[in-house]
Amino acid sequence: MRGIILAGGTGTRLWPVTRSVSKQLMPVFDKPMIYYPLSVLIDNGIREIMIITTPREHDQFRGLLGDGSQWGIRIEYGLQERPEGIAQAFLIAERFLDGRPVVLILGDNLFHGIDFRDRTGGPEMTGGHIFAYPVVDPSAYGVVEFDESGHVLSIVEKPRNPLSRYAVPGLYLYDADVVKIAQSLTPSARGELEITAVNEEYRRRGTLTVSVLGRGAVWLDTGTFSDLVHAAEYVRVIEQRQGLKVGCVDESAWRAGLITDDQLRSLADPLTRSGYGEYLHGLLEWRTGTGRIA
Repeated sequence: MRGIILAGGTGTRLWPVTRSVSKQLMPVFDKPMIYYPLSVLIDNGIREIMIITTPREHDQFRGLLGDGSQWGIRIEYGLQERPEGIAQAFLIAERFLDGRPVVLILGDNLFHGIDFRDRTGGPEMTGGHIFAYPVVDPSAYGVVEFDESGHVLSIVEKPRNPLSRYAVPGLYLYDADVVKIAQSLTPSARGELEITAVNEEYRRRGTLTVSVLGRGAVWLDTGTFSDLVHAAEYVRVIEQRQGLKVGCVDESAWRAGLITDDQLRSLADPLTRSGYGEYLHGLLEWRTGTGRIA
């Protein structure tokens, strides 16, 4: 399975800040926003990832992340010339996917404590799989209704009268058919290839399933300035309480065995003047029994 992080778009809800910088490069507490979805993919066994950006911001993302080899993964880049919907990501990434199943994660969604490895099905995955997350005001999101066996009965975008209290977060798993499905879509009234239309096609086929993110899982959107503050505060509280970082790509690669202690040390050394670099060194000290980080 390969991964896509959709980090394009114009970020108009965060203007004027995002007129000069991508939203996904903005800090969420102590890390660039893009680190959070990237670490989720690494934690869940994804090693080949395409990051889709706008042409204007491509060089900035490449300068930050490179080709991923420093973390033992492969990163490629795709360009979203115009923001024409989430499902456009599958058209941009067609060659990269090369007929393989895919997990798509939105670059401005922050997940913590989520494990979807048992949902991928590996190369033999069939159908599509989405997640459900309970929210207080489901009418602000895409809302999924499902039966006890996990089959989706309906998905409605921002309904006035929601049929459930479960929102659909920006994390989607699909088999190789998703590219052909995206190619068959007609743009919506707002001129976009809607991810809801992709999910509806899988639902029509009877192959769309859903699972509820457990109480230990966290999903935060960062679409507004208030959302950004809430996300940063969540990360700050968790990190300062537990002493463990959220969304630390270097740590994810190290814990997954993709890089060695020496490689982690090489990544940490240039960052010694920041708390991030100190944290990475602390991981190695703990490994040798001299530190406190678990």
